[in-house]
Amino acid sequence: MTVMPENPKRFGIFFFYDKDGVVDDYVDTMVLDMRKNLDELCIVVNGALNQAGREKFESWSDRLIVRENEGLDAWAYKTALETTGWDHLAQFDEVIMFNATIMGPVYPFAEMFTEMNQRDIDFWGITWFHEYPMDPFGTTPEGYIPRHLQSHFHAYRRSLITAQVFQDYWRDLPVIRDYNDSVGKHEIPFTKRFEQLGFKSDVYVNTEDLEGYNFAPIMFAPVTIIKEKRCPIFKRRSFFHDYRDVLVQSVGQDTRDLYEYLRDHTDYDVNLIWNNALRTMNLMNLVNNLKLTYVFPTRAVNPPSVKNAPDLKIAMVLHVYYLDILPKLLAYVSTMPAGSDIVITVGSEEKAAKVREATQDLPYNVIIRLIENRGRDVSALLVGVKDIINDYDLVCFAHDKKVTQLDQGSVGDGFALKCFENMFATKEYVANLVDKFRQEPRLGMMFPAPPNHADYFAPYIYTSWGLNYNNTATLLNDLGCHVPLSKNVEPIAPLGTMFWFRPAALAPLYDRDWQWEDFPPEPNNTDGTILHAIERAYAYVAQSAGYFSAHCFSDEFSRIELTNLAYYVKNMNHADRLPFTVFGKGKLYVRVLRKILPRQTYVDIRRKYRERMDRKRGL
Repeated sequence: MTVMPENPKRFGIFFFYDKDGVVDDYVDTMVLDMRKNLDELCIVVNGALNQAGREKFESWSDRLIVRENEGLDAWAYKTALETTGWDHLAQFDEVIMFNATIMGPVYPFAEMFTEMNQRDIDFWGITWFHEYPMDPFGTTPEGYIPRHLQSHFHAYRRSLITAQVFQDYWRDLPVIRDYNDSVGKHEIPFTKRFEQLGFKSDVYVNTEDLEGYNFAPIMFAPVTIIKEKRCPIFKRRSFFHDYRDVLVQSVGQDTRDLYEYLRDHTDYDVNLIWNNALRTMNLMNLVNNLKLTYVFPTRAVNPPSVKNAPDLKIAMVLHVYYLDILPKLLAYVSTMPAGSDIVITVGSEEKAAKVREATQDLPYNVIIRLIENRGRDVSALLVGVKDIINDYDLVCFAHDKKVTQLDQGSVGDGFALKCFENMFATKEYVANLVDKFRQEPRLGMMFPAPPNHADYFAPYIYTSWGLNYNNTATLLNDLGCHVPLSKNVEPIAPLGTMFWFRPAALAPLYDRDWQWEDFPPEPNNTDGTILHAIERAYAYVAQSAGYFSAHCFSDEFSRIELTNLAYYVKNMNHADRLPFTVFGKGKLYVRVLRKILPRQTYVDIRRKYRERMDRKRGL
């Protein structure tokens, strides 16, 4: 065992991987603070590295290794150790291995090193993964996962570095093909293996008091270990974790609590999170993990979230086609803040005259624009008001939504109600919604969640892409908006085409010189057109511009939404009680279960179902 000298000499190995080879600024913040505690730094990159990233790493490190993307972090470390040489490493009191799967520091790393210097140990880490009663990787001789130091940060003292068994371990490291191999063949067995050989380990963030609470406190108790135990790091995975796994282990609050604690109670710049997350993560994962669904009061105004915030210049852009619902629309217009501009687009001079008469007494600056009757509400926004859109800090876009293609008008009216009541329910509601934009400068769009009743249930529960995935992907590519997109993950989109937005968030869309001729003439198809592709592209355009999107609900409409969703969940095991009739018996039901349940839970249910059916058949 080794107690560190007064001024220990440290060698650092930092592992980095990014599929695009981009080094985001969260890496800068973490590595440069760590570098203050290192005498030498070797950086190992798997795969691509762009020129800007190379220049950064070369300026920070004493040695840069760029290698094939093979063996994940374990073989990257192996490469660094063996090419540096054991004789050279033996000159250091400590060798530090860390990687880009963590973010930080929330507190300076120097604080952590000062504390650990006092401990008589051979190796240590920042966090533990607690003992787990099973081994899903099938690699542990015990048949379960023992408590171990998580490999996102390991520190090895000279007593371990110079041991032949340690050097042999890295020489004989098995082939690592994927994440499961890396965890099962390296991370999990490492701690116990060397403890059994007589080496002593320790952890900086002691979570013995959380044994039995959660297996991975850094994921499912992040605020506790940061606030109470001064953990300097948090996991990047928190923001894109598989949500099925989240709900197996918690009610789902942890990532939201982590973000808000970092934002409101630490000096860590949450823009570092957003810059990486919006470039690399699927928007649906962010919405789920961060709970980007906001519920605002309709009868009271919340206290301002930002003191002395500058006033925002706000406009409503309202496209009107159906004059019969104009009175209802104007009632919603009246919820806009004082001083807002109301820009109304219409397709004929006759309609313009009627709208002008109906709005003459409104206490707003009303601007009426005559546009071509082509492209519906989408062209109204992208062509009809393009010249003035950047005059505003925040815009509310709406239209006279009337669904005509369904058999029952009440179904379409329900969709319209969901849009209107969650866009501008009351003056108080709108004031609260606007304040959220002040609180979150990276919030680019807010809009109601998709409909999930009647005819809308099946596409809501399975996929909302319809015929539009390929068209949307092509459109985004043409706009230069390169963000993670998947046909198998439903889009985050303002279905119904009503939303609040910062014009800066949609700049890539407005940078294209849209013309009326870019849009199909009437009559239009009900799906698969450029209009539907744009509708599903809005939030991803904002993402590419560095903004996130969120759903918004009024407290009153939430009563409806929560009742509906609770009904669906409670009756998920009774397919005949769910509102779909157009699919083959049981087919959608099976797809739904496979989509929403944890993988093992789904397998168990299917097995029990088959066993029951076999008994019924006498097998």
